[in-house]
Amino acid sequence: MKLTSILAIYLLFWVLSAFLVLPFGVRTHDEAGVEKVPGQAESAPVEFLPKRIVKRATLLSLGLFGLYYANYVNGWVSVRALDVTSWF
Repeated sequence: MKLTSILAIYLLFWVLSAFLVLPFGVRTHDEAGVEKVPGQAESAPVEFLPKRIVKRATLLSLGLFGLYYANYVNGWVSVRALDVTSWF
């Protein structure tokens, strides 16, 4: 596998991971007991911590990409195994 392919696939895993970890650990103003600004959405977080999201997304994407690459090298799950038309 070429380095550019590895980087592109890892970037896709990272973006997916960022969206997956985004809602975890978020507290709204009502949950934190902080007063809201007039006109503010009720679901808005008290504080946005992008460094924490980047760390979590990086760790998760490293794990997911590691599994993907191990499958690529060892061939555990192939395209033929995912072909549902061959099951019938």
